[in-house]
Amino acid sequence: MKTRIERALRQVRWALAALLCAAAPAWALDLNELMGLLARQQQGEANFTEQRYVRGFDGPLAASGTLSFTAPDRLVRRTLSPRPETMAVDGNNLTLSRSGRSRSMTLDSMPELQGLVEAMRATLAGNTQVLQRYFTSTVGGSASEWTLDLAPVDARLASQVAMLRLSGKAGEVLGVEMEFRGGDRSVMTISPKR
Repeated sequence: MKTRIERALRQVRWALAALLCAAAPAWALDLNELMGLLARQQQGEANFTEQRYVRGFDGPLAASGTLSFTAPDRLVRRTLSPRPETMAVDGNNLTLSRSGRSRSMTLDSMPELQGLVEAMRATLAGNTQVLQRYFTSTVGGSASEWTLDLAPVDARLASQVAMLRLSGKAGEVLGVEMEFRGGDRSVMTISPKR
């Protein structure tokens, strides 16, 4: 009789453990799961609005435009307001265009900018290895609504950027917040085109 009770208790414990493991993704998400969700979408386009809070200015500086991404490493930001300008990153090449003039450079010649670009590209591509090369990460929330906090590991980037927070739902990034050393910050809202 005791053996049957022990066996039943053991089965109940295993069933409970299996239930808890199956239910865990509903309330907890880890970095690998989040990157898996993000990696499913190989390209996308979105509109953005951005508010930049700069010390010494009354109120935020507003910008808006479009973003496009094609995995693994093409990212284009077209600002339409307050003035047209484009930043296009393809692999290691960065091209800035404004007022009919363009300037090209390599990302590895500007390590601080490279880290910021990789925060977006690696997240959008679901590339955990590249993301961890530049940042330590903390994931919060669930697959239905998540946050990804990134703290720079590179000293040059960390001397300029205190923290980045990306937020989203399922495999879509819907917001990017950056806090810079010295108190400036940027809040971007992203609306995917469907």
